[in-house]
Amino acid sequence: MEVTQLSVFLENKPGHLERILEILTDENINILTLTIAETSDFGVLRMLVNDTDRAVKALHDHHFTCSQTEVLVIGLEDRPGALYRALSSFTRRGLNIEYMYAFNEKRDDLAMMIFRFEDPVQARAALAAEGYRTLTRQEILKG
Repeated sequence: MEVTQLSVFLENKPGHLERILEILTDENINILTLTIAETSDFGVLRMLVNDTDRAVKALHDHHFTCSQTEVLVIGLEDRPGALYRALSSFTRRGLNIEYMYAFNEKRDDLAMMIFRFEDPVQARAALAAEGYRTLTRQEILKG
């Protein structure tokens, strides 16, 4: 099952990230995990939050550009080589990864990785065939 990720576009200037965090704090929205990709002029803050719809509304109300993207959260054994084996499986199946990042907590003794695939439907089917389990939004939130 896919999970909704929030992407927020922000200028790469002091205080802009802090302002986003302040807005989310004021709305009592919890960030479950995040990553930032940046250039010299702007950045993209990608995150999973406990209430995506409220977060989008709050950020739009404060004039931040944000979008929602479907990602897959995959549970991997927490041991050396697990990520390598997963990526090898993806390559064998011709799955193109647009980006990935780690979740900061384990679930059911699994390390969790967030993946954005070029074709999430094909990726989900291929992952199941390879024996990987994708986590649901409810499993992530139960933390």
